[in-house]
Amino acid sequence: MTRVCITPNDIQIITGKSERQCRNIVKDIKLLLKKEKHQLITIDELAKYLAIDREIIINVINHPTKFTK
Repeated sequence: MTRVCITPNDIQIITGKSERQCRNIVKDIKLLLKKEKHQLITIDELAKYLAIDREIIINVINHPTKFTK
């Protein structure tokens, strides 16, 4: 199954930042995109914000054990 939405835990795996910093990233993206608190962010929105290719993000969230430790 292909995921469309991103969680702070996904961002933590991608960036190596703390969970709190990743929650702040989600908050910043939502502010920039004028999203409401209950709305989710997508892979494309995160890729644009971090200036990372979306395929890299998809690979990391689909195979997190390859990229941790």
